Amino acid sequence: MPESEPWEYPLYIPNDVRAVTVSRRTLRLILTMHGLIRLADTAELLPTELVANAVRHTKGPAALRVRWSAGVLRIGAWDADPVPPQPPGELGCLGEAEEGRGLALVRACADLWGWQPLTRGGNRGKYVWCELAAA
Repeated sequence: MPESEPWEYPLYIPNDVRAVTVSRRTLRLILTMHGLIRLADTAELLPTELVANAVRHTKGPAALRVRWSAGVLRIGAWDADPVPPQPPGELGCLGEAEEGRGLALVRACADLWGWQPLTRGGNRGKYVWCELAAA
């Protein structure tokens, strides 16, 4: 039985391609421990794409945040680059493209997604997020 109380986990990650695997496995563990394993197959694809974009397209550190509240799982990735993400194309139109599929996959799998610019302590960056409802 999933917990009804809200919770949140941050994971700070270096600019390292191994962070993608760490993020995916960490999310699966979090969902398992909170009785939300039924969301894991879809949910673990989402941080894979968000963190891969942060590591691939920026030079600085990044962070993953996983939050559960009111039956909604929110997964977000922060990076230090303030440049907005490229709008996702249609997944079916991307075919065998090697790039540009990440946010298209997020849009296709998540119930909702978006991004917002962030400024903290003079540092700029962005937060790209998506949500899955537990229904």
